[in-house]
Amino acid sequence: MTVAAVVVAGGRGTRFGGLKQFAVVRGRTVAAHSVWSARHVAERVVLVVPDGYDGDGEGADVVVTGGATRAASVRAGLTRCGDASIVVVHDAARPWASPALFRAVLGAVQDGADAAIPALPVVDTLKRVARDHEASVVVATVVRDDLVAVQTPQVFRRDILERAHASGAEATDDAALVEAVGGRVVVIPGELANVKITEPADLERAVSPLLALRIGQGVDVHRFSDDRSRPLRLGLVEIADSPGLAGHSDADAVAHAVADALLGAAGLGDLGRHFPDDDPTTEGVSSRNLLVRVVELVAEAGFRPISVDVTILAQRPVLAPVMPDMAARLTGVVGAPVSVKATTTEGLGAIGRTEGIAATAVALVVAS
Repeated sequence: MTVAAVVVAGGRGTRFGGLKQFAVVRGRTVAAHSVWSARHVAERVVLVVPDGYDGDGEGADVVVTGGATRAASVRAGLTRCGDASIVVVHDAARPWASPALFRAVLGAVQDGADAAIPALPVVDTLKRVARDHEASVVVATVVRDDLVAVQTPQVFRRDILERAHASGAEATDDAALVEAVGGRVVVIPGELANVKITEPADLERAVSPLLALRIGQGVDVHRFSDDRSRPLRLGLVEIADSPGLAGHSDADAVAHAVADALLGAAGLGDLGRHFPDDDPTTEGVSSRNLLVRVVELVAEAGFRPISVDVTILAQRPVLAPVMPDMAARLTGVVGAPVSVKATTTEGLGAIGRTEGIAATAVALVVAS
């Protein structure tokens, strides 16, 4: 199933006081950030812009002028989606939706839903109000148990999205139109960082260091190899007088855990996705080379590492003498401080029976 994305950037920014979607944040326009995120799942990205737009396309494949309403703009973008059977609709004003969120919403439709939308539970008490002379007066308290706050990206089977738009109806999001024609809309967890820029203060929050931070976790386990000539490599250090670990690459469990943590923090999946263990071109490859490429991928995704913390689980060999060297070498490749610790499992489990070695890592990255 081919996928196209419609990034809606056709608004006039009345509440913002200007075209918020083309404000520059961290070296890119808001719309360009949204186009970049959509490209992680879509072969074709269509950007819908306001009349008079004279930009460079913000990285989209197709640029089309929108209509007077949001729904009309989506319909304009929908006509330029090529032969895609699945369509992602995303508001350009949500520039921090992660690639992982795009993949999760898409996955729900690929699994059979007519549509899928991300949403967050409503945590505040809700009141229905009415105007009474110069004041707003509470009419009722709304039960919030079954309520959610909806975000984009929203993903649809193209046929049902086109059917929903065929009437020319208006709605605040496309899911409402699909609901109206009887479509089944699945809700998945949204992201707190997926804020919508509506007013100037939202843009200030969007560039705050807190929203720019992401955390990732990595875990890797390798058994000891039966090939006694295979060297043991951990944390980019070759350790003498110990059997090596079995694996498609050089089986550096520490470097692999660090790589997975960095990829996870940037929303880029896992190491196996980028370097499959059935790829003959990576057989026996140095994990240093893999980690170098991972750091490049993280940078291309718009993030840079801040710190990484590693824990090695091994009954043998004794690692204390080489851990400072591991930390130094990993730091040199990652470009940020990497701390390395080690522990045993007190003889418990496969690690305790000296059948292999495991490593865990936690990485902190920041949007660059």
